[in-house]
Amino acid sequence: MGNPNKAKAESGIMRWVDDRFPATQMWQDHLSKYYAPKNFNFWYFFGSLAMLVLVNQILTGIWLTMSYNPSAEGAFRSVEYIMRDVEWGWLLRYLHSTGATAFFVVVYLHMFRGLLYGSYKAPRELVWIFGMAIYLVLMAEAFMGYLLPWGQMSYWGAQVIISLFSAIPVIGPDLTQWIRGDFLISGITLNRFFALHVVALPIVILALVVLHIIALHEVGSNNPDGIDIKAKKDESGKPLDGIPFHPYYTVKDIFGVAVFLFVFMVVVFYFPEGGGYFLEAPNFQPANPMVTPDHIAPVWYFTPFYAILRAITFSVFGLDAKFLGVIFMGGAIAVLFVLPWLDRSPVRSMRYKGWMSKVMLVVFAVSFVILGILGALPATPLRTAVAQLCTALYFAFFLLMPLYTRLEKTKPVPERVTG
Repeated sequence: MGNPNKAKAESGIMRWVDDRFPATQMWQDHLSKYYAPKNFNFWYFFGSLAMLVLVNQILTGIWLTMSYNPSAEGAFRSVEYIMRDVEWGWLLRYLHSTGATAFFVVVYLHMFRGLLYGSYKAPRELVWIFGMAIYLVLMAEAFMGYLLPWGQMSYWGAQVIISLFSAIPVIGPDLTQWIRGDFLISGITLNRFFALHVVALPIVILALVVLHIIALHEVGSNNPDGIDIKAKKDESGKPLDGIPFHPYYTVKDIFGVAVFLFVFMVVVFYFPEGGGYFLEAPNFQPANPMVTPDHIAPVWYFTPFYAILRAITFSVFGLDAKFLGVIFMGGAIAVLFVLPWLDRSPVRSMRYKGWMSKVMLVVFAVSFVILGILGALPATPLRTAVAQLCTALYFAFFLLMPLYTRLEKTKPVPERVTG
């Protein structure tokens, strides 16, 4: 027998569907009867915008693959064919390339909101971990896609990043060759990156997004005050400080989507190359293993971690600088996964934390931006020194967190959300 408490439509086609699939129940659980805090602000637009950009990337990616040739001989020519001869191909390509930048802008702001309001703290540890897993796979997805145009920067950028694995003791050289599938980056590398970019990694991202949303709706959304709205309910069991996600926040998100799309399309139509930061000038030249670009740097959303990699110019305990750089670069991402257990503060939101947490968050954000700028520029002794300082500040935010969150004096948290 079916569940007697399962919500079903009264009659018609939806009743027929509900008898076979819980469509109405899912609608209620995740939208119409999912109660979200009534004090969401500007920072809460970016979750829905991330979903929008993900859909854009998938749809434009599907259409681009219809005209793309994943071979060393045909990849660059097929991109030029898409840009020049495929009807609206230039628009599809720019929507996809600009969409990659928009994806990381939205995700970084979404992550910053989590840091700002303590959305990683109990009981939302799994929500945060799934989110960080999405971020990690998204970086892999972007890296794989970066090689596909088979331009000069695509080729040499991939060459630099893949060669980092050779710094791993014992297994490094064999691992590097295994990733490339050849003794050097070739059509085999391009083909396997294409398969991962268009099939494997999107499936993983979609699965993680579903898990992220399910985990979020199981424990409920956080809010700028960091208050659990489920603690105070009315006689019917509805949170006093909550409102149904639909229609209130769906309408609000539509406004956010409209503003985002306006800015996004201005970039697509007027600044699609982003001054060389979205689409670099060397990438308009076909890949040439015999000619190295003057300055090799990854796309802007990887540059903070590239700057950390280059900042490590010293050896410790017999470990050379290149291997230490790889460790620090990987550690900069790995430390995000353990953030829920580093924060010992009794409150969630930065509104009620002490001055030390606020100063450290500002220092962290500024250091991350500076590292991003330095990673896009050629290294000099001064820039390396600044990158080393910013790397130390980046890790200090996390590694000192158990200390300063425990020592600082926090403000009293109100019983109800403050709006």
